[in-house]
Amino acid sequence: MGITTKDLAQICGVSRTTVHRALHDGAGRINPDTREMILRVAKENDYRPDLLARGLVKGRTFNIGVVVLDVKSRYFAELLSIIGAEAGKQGYFVNITLHDNDKDTEKSQLTRLADYHVDGIIVSSVNEGDEYKNFLRSLDIPLVSVDNRIAGGIPFVGIDQKRAMTDATAKVIEKKYEKLIFVCPPMEDAGKRNIYVHKERLKGFKETIEKYSGLEILYLLDWNYREHVESALKGSRKTAFVCSADEFALEVMKRLKKSGKRAGKDYGIIGFDNIDILDYVTPRLTTISNSVAEVAETAVALLFELIMRKHEGESWEEPALCKILPYRMVEGETI
Repeated sequence: MGITTKDLAQICGVSRTTVHRALHDGAGRINPDTREMILRVAKENDYRPDLLARGLVKGRTFNIGVVVLDVKSRYFAELLSIIGAEAGKQGYFVNITLHDNDKDTEKSQLTRLADYHVDGIIVSSVNEGDEYKNFLRSLDIPLVSVDNRIAGGIPFVGIDQKRAMTDATAKVIEKKYEKLIFVCPPMEDAGKRNIYVHKERLKGFKETIEKYSGLEILYLLDWNYREHVESALKGSRKTAFVCSADEFALEVMKRLKKSGKRAGKDYGIIGFDNIDILDYVTPRLTTISNSVAEVAETAVALLFELIMRKHEGESWEEPALCKILPYRMVEGETI
């Protein structure tokens, strides 16, 4: 068992109050020599502060929770890395839990984080709707959602998904592609879980193609999309795949490479997310950056703003707290 402040007080021949003053930036009246002695003894004995006890005194645990899909996705891996770094700058630890697209698992994880009295939570949710909003509010913990919107009134950070896909689709059409294949397998799960992000991207695609005539349109909207890639590409018209995520685009490119087809030469393809692994893929995929770094940084900043408001007794449940961040087109070699 590690040395305690009581032990330090006995070794140094001072009160525990004096020890606390020395350890916490010299708050209160304390002789400089006494403070230096206490700090030296603490270091010699490898003293480690009881952060839980200190947090309880301050009314905080200095922990936040993060609930996301998984860490296999490069998008979520990068998101978690940045959240951890940003929280660390504020002296916070991050408890990461993974819901793996299971609505009940996500709910139980949020409940457990609340039971551990984390100061706030960032969630990429597979749940949605007013009933779930009421559940989240019952936890009485500041919370920020990213990616998938849950319901009005829940603080949110993300990009304009529909508009971004509108720009991506227009980019493809401007390159004179005559046949567009929209790849969005999560649509198979519509009604089963929150797929707000992909619904918005589908809306953006549809709204864009309605402005043009003479286009041939195909949709691959289920998880068997890989099996239909070759047949979808058949025909004489100049063809491009518009994918609702980079991982789907990479799967299409992988499949067609086995057939001797090269992206950017035999067909066009555009992705969405700009995951970091694209820097190592040839040809470089044209895609949309959904500003994962900015989303993570903004979500942490917003969460800490809410935590501080609650700690100071101010209102922290504000429906207007919604941050829509800019996205950008990342030019590659596949369109």
